[in-house]
Amino acid sequence: MKRKIGIVTVARSDYGVYLPILRKIVAHNNLELLLYVSGAHLVEKFGNTIKAIEEDGFPIAAKIPMISKGDTPFDIARSMGVGTQNFAQVFRNHAPDILVVLGDRYEMHAAAVAAIPYRIPIAHIHGGELTYGALDDYFRHSLTKFSHLHFASSEIYANRIKQMGEEPWRVTVSGAPGLDDIMNMPRFSKSELATAYGVNLSKPTLLVTFHPVTMEYEYTKKYIINLLNALAHFSEYHVVFTYPNEDAGSAIIIEKIESYARNHRNAYIVKNFGHKGYISMMGHAAAMVGNSSSGIVEAASLKLPVVNIGTREEGRVRSANVIDVGYSAERIKAGIEKAISQSFQSSLQNLVNSYGDGKSSERIVAVLAEVKLEGLIPKRFHDILRTSPSPV
Repeated sequence: MKRKIGIVTVARSDYGVYLPILRKIVAHNNLELLLYVSGAHLVEKFGNTIKAIEEDGFPIAAKIPMISKGDTPFDIARSMGVGTQNFAQVFRNHAPDILVVLGDRYEMHAAAVAAIPYRIPIAHIHGGELTYGALDDYFRHSLTKFSHLHFASSEIYANRIKQMGEEPWRVTVSGAPGLDDIMNMPRFSKSELATAYGVNLSKPTLLVTFHPVTMEYEYTKKYIINLLNALAHFSEYHVVFTYPNEDAGSAIIIEKIESYARNHRNAYIVKNFGHKGYISMMGHAAAMVGNSSSGIVEAASLKLPVVNIGTREEGRVRSANVIDVGYSAERIKAGIEKAISQSFQSSLQNLVNSYGDGKSSERIVAVLAEVKLEGLIPKRFHDILRTSPSPV
């Protein structure tokens, strides 16, 4: 009997990270892939990205709708409840031997909550990280405590997982799987990107991905207006926007970038690049601007300058390509000017990515295939011994 590995994918961003893992599971003699597709993949507003999965040829075990039409806190909370209910129904009939979740999304959390009563072992990728400006921290750390296997992107994060009481034998420093494809994947040329996505890359281009800052979502309108005011100073550059995550405040970001694109001939919007398209766009961009984790984790492998705005990604390990700025238009503008300067770009020639060596998927799939399932569910809290007495 092949071991069934369930993978939960809820958006373009995590699907791209999963790709090398999916390929290795499909190619493995003793593993069977159960791909659970949910979240923004099934929403037309976000590009109906399930089509990319179907085109890649991966078998889909189930489609699990959960996203509400709105983007208020009530809508997000309701989506979590609907997702838990729908995943529970799926696991009732199509339970995996191990369920793999990634990162810090509320959609992933809903899947894990549904898996617990079924006593399905859970493997978590990208635990131990921090994003102080986002509610994602709650979901990520909760997923860590739900999980039985942990794949950390760095030693720092692995130690943090152990700090949370997880037994060391359950923790593997795998590196970030999103790096595995970057250097070896054939990329689209500028002309191919222009034809496929309707963007003009004849001038240097800024790639912009800005997500709601969920700990500060009430300021989303102010934040996106400041960003757009800063971008207006760079009329000699093309600007390519991608859509934000489906979080509280995403609608106002979409509204503002669409209005900006209508009024600026140098601006373009692509709802869904797909994995190859997005990596290709990163490879051709002069700089990346926004608050996406791809700017923190993957961009360094492409030696791409990144202007990281605000607090959403605060707490993550950074490579030297990241320029952190505040939310004001003036600071964002100054950050972009530094990022596109010849001196800064030249300083990145020997940059080494802090998130691994591009062999993460090999390590992850090896553990998924070889770990003993017996005894995996019962967990013991691992205490870290103090070197000095606790204060009374």
